[in-house]
Amino acid sequence: MKKVFHSAESRGAANHGWLQAKHSFSFASWYNPERIQFGALRVLNDDTIAPGMGFGTHPHDNMEIITIPLQGALEHKDSMDNTGVIEADEIQVMSAGTGIYHSEYNKNKDQSVSLLQIWIFPKTQNVTPRYDQKNIKDLKKANSLYAVVGPDSEEAALWIHQDAWFHLGEFDRALKTDYTVKKKGSGVYVFLIEGAAEVAGHKLEKRDAIGIWETDQFVLNVTPDTRVLTIEVPLNE
Repeated sequence: MKKVFHSAESRGAANHGWLQAKHSFSFASWYNPERIQFGALRVLNDDTIAPGMGFGTHPHDNMEIITIPLQGALEHKDSMDNTGVIEADEIQVMSAGTGIYHSEYNKNKDQSVSLLQIWIFPKTQNVTPRYDQKNIKDLKKANSLYAVVGPDSEEAALWIHQDAWFHLGEFDRALKTDYTVKKKGSGVYVFLIEGAAEVAGHKLEKRDAIGIWETDQFVLNVTPDTRVLTIEVPLNE
């Protein structure tokens, strides 16, 4: 088993006034040659957007974009004529493919919105752009990891153009659980949203992360009031 630990404090930071951002991997003006990507995982941004503010219309192409709101409401508009609002317990996916334009704004004028935005390199270039969002409340399993995004719509609520699997877990008690790698050659990036845990023998606290590869399975030992996101991706990207 191989591992790489990324502490919360080691992430890049950007303060734009209306946007407070933390970057797990090199992004915008923050560059770290040792933190470009983890296999097909290119971006994991931890953003807080001020009331009524947001990202104006901008382009993307050939990227799978997954947005996970943690608190508040995010308003989306794009060049495919999709409009909508996503909130906590919902997830949005967008295949940029041949190219799209979109904007993202805090829907509320009286509270911030916090979210994770994740970019995954697709396994196929120049696909037809697509958009989807779903509520994940019915998928939740207490004190267990549950699938939210995958390569097959039958296995998870949302699908993307990559052999990648996203799992969330909310734990209200201490327990030990195993993660079994789904595809040979994949690595798993474990991001601790809240709480504390020991993952593959390494202690993690809030917003710490660890990448794990060259193993078929590893153990998560979580404490009460812990929330975790796991992202399994191909490493040869």
